[in-house]
Amino acid sequence: VDGGFSPFPEVEPAANNDGGGSFSAPPAVAPGAGSIQLGTFEYGGHVTSTTSENAAGAMRSAGMNWMKVQIRYGRGANPGIASAAIQGAHSRGFKVLLGVVGNPAELGAGGQGYMQEFASFLGGVAGLGPDAIEVWNEPNIDREWPQGQISGTMYAEMLRLAYQAIKGANSGVMVISGAPAPTGAENAFPGRVVNDDRWLRDLVAAGGLNAMDCLGVHYNEGIVGPNQRSGDPRDNYYTRYFWGMVDTYWNIIGGARPLCFTELGYLTSEGYGSLPPFFAWASGVTLAQQAAWLAEATALSSQSGRVRLLIVWNVDFTLYGSDPQAGYAMIRPGGSCPACTALARAR
Repeated sequence: VDGGFSPFPEVEPAANNDGGGSFSAPPAVAPGAGSIQLGTFEYGGHVTSTTSENAAGAMRSAGMNWMKVQIRYGRGANPGIASAAIQGAHSRGFKVLLGVVGNPAELGAGGQGYMQEFASFLGGVAGLGPDAIEVWNEPNIDREWPQGQISGTMYAEMLRLAYQAIKGANSGVMVISGAPAPTGAENAFPGRVVNDDRWLRDLVAAGGLNAMDCLGVHYNEGIVGPNQRSGDPRDNYYTRYFWGMVDTYWNIIGGARPLCFTELGYLTSEGYGSLPPFFAWASGVTLAQQAAWLAEATALSSQSGRVRLLIVWNVDFTLYGSDPQAGYAMIRPGGSCPACTALARAR
C-alpha cells in the first residue's frame, strides 16, 4: 500500500503562497451535537493499514465507518494484493474504499493497452468485495500521469474502461473518479500540470459522468475555517476554501453526481517541529483548529445535500519530513485524537 499524498509542493494552487505562515485564523469552535446529519452521507479516514487496531479504535470513537487505503498497481499484478486490505476493514466493521493507482511511466508507454490491463485488474479487485474503488489518484499532475499527456479526455477513457470492468464484476461497488490535485499552476508548469477545474470540464465533456457513481474531490490546503469563503491571506483562489471546492466542482458537473471527498485534511505542526518550506503556509494552524475544522467540514458536507462520502486525510500517518503527512494525522504524538472528540460531539 502506498501511503497516499499530501499536496504536491510544486503544484501549490497559485503563484502567491506568501502570508500563510504568519497568519492565524480566529479560534475555531467545533460544531455541536446533531450537526453531522447521517443518512446517505458517511465519513471515514485514510489509514496506514486496515489492520491497525489503533486506527480502528480512534475511528470508532469519531463515529467513522469507512477506511481508505491506497493500492499501487504494477503491470501483471494479481488482484489478490487487495484482499488483505478489504478483509482487514470488513473484519473490524468498516466499509473500505480502495484508491487504486498505477505507474505513470507504464501508462505513458502502454497507452490504451495499459488502460485495458488496469481495468481488468480493477475488475478482479471488485470481485473481492470492496465497497468503493477510486480510479487512479490526482491524474492532473505529472507525479501521477505521464508528462505532456495530462488531460481529462484521456482520463475519461481510462475511467470508462474501469467502470465497465468494475460493474461487470460487482455492480455493488461504488466507482469514484480519481480526484484531481487542486491547483492553479498550469501556466507555471506547462505539460506537467493541468488546473483541476479545466481538467474536470474536459472529463465531463468526454462523457466521464457516465462512468462514475461519485466525483472524487481533494481538499487539503485550508488555513481558514471551512465555512469561510474569503479571508485566506494567500489569495482568494477557490482551492483555498472548502466551499470553493464544493461549489466549483458541483457547478462544473451540474449536480449530476454526488461529490466524494477522498482526501480532506488540515495540516498543523503542533506536536512536531516546524514545517518544511513548501508547507509553511500552514504554520499558523493549531491542533484545536484542525479538530474543529474537520468536524465542521464533515457537518457542512452532511448538510449540503451534495456530498456522499468524506474521507479524512489522514488518521494515523507518522512520517514528518519533506512531506509532513503526520501533520495531517488525527492521531497525534502521544496517542491523543482531538479530532475524534470533535467529530463524536458533532454527531
